[in-house]
Amino acid sequence: MDAKKNFGSLDGMKLLAAFLVVAIHTSPLESFSGNWDFFLTRVIARLAVPFFFMVTGQFVLSGQEKFPRPYIKKILVLYGISILFYVPVGIYAGHYQGLTVLACIKMLLFEGTFYHLWYFPALILGIGVAGLLLRYCSGSMALVFTGILYVLGLFGDSYWGFIENIPVVSFVYEGIFNVFGYTRNGLFFAPLFLVLGVLLGEEYSGKQRRGQVQVQEGSGIRPGLGLAMGAAALTAEAFLLKYFELQRHDSMYLALPVCMVFLYRLLLELKVRPLPGLRLVSTWIYILHPGVLVAVRALGKAVPAMKDLLKNSLAVYLLVCVGSGAAALLIGWLNGRIRRSVRGSGDERESESKGERVRGRESKSENKGESESDSKSRAWIEIDRAALVHNVSKLQALLPGDCRLMPALKADAYGHGAVLVAKELNRIGIYDFCVACVSEGIALRKAGIRGEILILGYTHPSRIPLLHQWRLTQTVVDYEYAAILNQFGRPLKVHIKIDTGMHRLGERSEHREQLLQMIEMEHLKVEGAFTHLCTDDRNTEMDQAYTMKQADAFYEVLEEWERHGFVCPKIHLLASYGVLNYPELAGDFARVGIALYGVRSARTDYDRFSTRLRPVLSLKARVASVRELSVGEGAGYGLSFVARRPTRIAALAIGYGDGLPRSLGDGAGAVLLQGRRAVILGRICMDQTLVDVTEIPQVRAGDIAVLIGRAGDAELTAYEMAEAAGTITNEILSRMGSRLERILLQ
Repeated sequence: MDAKKNFGSLDGMKLLAAFLVVAIHTSPLESFSGNWDFFLTRVIARLAVPFFFMVTGQFVLSGQEKFPRPYIKKILVLYGISILFYVPVGIYAGHYQGLTVLACIKMLLFEGTFYHLWYFPALILGIGVAGLLLRYCSGSMALVFTGILYVLGLFGDSYWGFIENIPVVSFVYEGIFNVFGYTRNGLFFAPLFLVLGVLLGEEYSGKQRRGQVQVQEGSGIRPGLGLAMGAAALTAEAFLLKYFELQRHDSMYLALPVCMVFLYRLLLELKVRPLPGLRLVSTWIYILHPGVLVAVRALGKAVPAMKDLLKNSLAVYLLVCVGSGAAALLIGWLNGRIRRSVRGSGDERESESKGERVRGRESKSENKGESESDSKSRAWIEIDRAALVHNVSKLQALLPGDCRLMPALKADAYGHGAVLVAKELNRIGIYDFCVACVSEGIALRKAGIRGEILILGYTHPSRIPLLHQWRLTQTVVDYEYAAILNQFGRPLKVHIKIDTGMHRLGERSEHREQLLQMIEMEHLKVEGAFTHLCTDDRNTEMDQAYTMKQADAFYEVLEEWERHGFVCPKIHLLASYGVLNYPELAGDFARVGIALYGVRSARTDYDRFSTRLRPVLSLKARVASVRELSVGEGAGYGLSFVARRPTRIAALAIGYGDGLPRSLGDGAGAVLLQGRRAVILGRICMDQTLVDVTEIPQVRAGDIAVLIGRAGDAELTAYEMAEAAGTITNEILSRMGSRLERILLQ
């Protein structure tokens, strides 16, 4: 049997796989059903990349005694062309802002310079790993080793939920993520499928590699049945993992290699003449389709008649397929003119790529994360990365699939450290943020934060040029302000705030004429609209009615705009309490603030919600000095504390200059030392706080006091501090001073 007669089935599958990749990036069925779209893009389409690797294994690695340098050279050239092609798009999208040298190296070597280009470096590394194993091990041993790598990768991908709370294990994986970004890469993901391609190809062609059994002609029914059963298992696995929120990513499944073995065998059994022209076309469809997607969306904004069409996800998918297919055919024709013929070489079979939606990742934050015993600060804040990621997952799960979180990073991310938090959110794929003022937005940009940054508040007219310079999106606070922004004379990205009852900022929803004029202003690039639900934190019948009244007023404005030909690109109504109480009102974004940080505004709110969030922040300070007071001796300003017994006091290196409420003095507040409560004595000073350690005799200078957080079995929460100070947690956290070091715990 001449195996070459069957290569046409692989060529045809390559083209189908290319269009499946387009589906991943356009979500064709999203407008109709979230579950069906998940099935298409996160189950069926997941067969595409392993198929590409398997074809590479069969035609590049099979029988090779040496490293396939010509093929790698060809891939590097294709990768270089793709990089150059997407540099302008990446610059426009802000992917390369604030990149360090190390981040650039990481991007080039592992993640790809644009989100779909990760496949090229993964292919090169995977060939290196699989090639070495196949050269020095038997086929079965190579399969075992690459299978182990794949299983290790599973726990950093779809099975992340099983190990994310195991400290040592998750620490190791976080180190991996800081290098690769994902375990779907050339070390854990690619080698298994490359080796499978080699072994199945040799099995099919009759080569006996270490005891393999040759596939018999006419046995296509068994691979077909196996593929059907494997696909059912893959579907069940994917939906179960999604349901239980275990996935960090969704490229790697236990059933995926099983499906690929049967799919590849089935394709090898089909007798289809070679179709070499499809190889080049499918390659260029993959490379070009993100650029075509950008062009389609730009066309939709420029041509009013296209706007309604592009609201349909299936229409977007078809347009991208047609556009990228036409461009690929043109390149194929030009290639045929330059070369006399395009022969069906194995090299060409493997230049295919497929990518995942992976925004450019930051290199590891400069805040490496120290244990408390390592910190040298007088007082500091510890940020729990795992808690932050947990909260993101829980909040996102409450929302429909098409609604993204837009974390509120105002007031230095509620005291948590805006740059530190934003970098961690960038790292896990969040690229939409909101802040209170332009200076907060600029600080994020200077730190290299990528994505959209919405200024929620007022920006003085003299500072409007900064919005354009730093690529910030400004809230239009009313009609008069819209006119001021428009007078800038250059395009400004804006979100229009609609006042539906909060009566702070925004043009009143009743002012339809002014709202219509705002969307027609020449220099305002209206990318969104939003409102603020002012009673969404309560569930009384009256509050619910008012919230729904606000929502109705908001949507009436949007409908009015649509009647005049303007479809607002993005909308958002929900803040933290809205997500918890009214997820059905979700738009395109949810402006999560206090809830993102694992806290509610008041303790009474905690038990009202079933969603369990984890506090992200702990506040700690050093003991600066310990001393004894005799009966009758006073301490602190005004000697407001007077010892009525022999008393041992400790001075903590923290005060109201660090955000500690002065009202916690004179016994109102407490701290934890050695896992025990120590009451605050006298007046809190700007830089120092006195506490009673009479009953904790082992306290010494240099010890650590916990003001918010855990110490052994004891805990002091932000709720307790807020109650003692007569305020809410939002105020307590957002007042944390800038001189407090923020430390990211691994």
